[in-house]
Amino acid sequence: MASCDIRRLVVSGRVQGVGYRAWFADRAQRRGLEGWVRNRRDGSVEALLAGPPDVVTDMVAECRRGPPLARVGTVDVTAADPALLGMRLRGELFSVLETA
Repeated sequence: MASCDIRRLVVSGRVQGVGYRAWFADRAQRRGLEGWVRNRRDGSVEALLAGPPDVVTDMVAECRRGPPLARVGTVDVTAADPALLGMRLRGELFSVLETA
């Protein structure tokens, strides 16, 4: 990727059991973003996004709304280490990972 922004997101609210991970993965893949998404044991959803800065920014904005059944409370966004992309499943550009 020429110009690449890598961000880690932690999304809280009613975001588990409402299809948030599948929705997130679908939206990220449609945008051509790389990364992963997973549930966390504390009830939040964690994600890593990598791609052109404007596309990452648009995805972050959309994830603040989420799918219809979700009720997003907060979205914490921080810069992330590119090594975290190594958590993806082999052969996938964007993965839905196990709960952590």
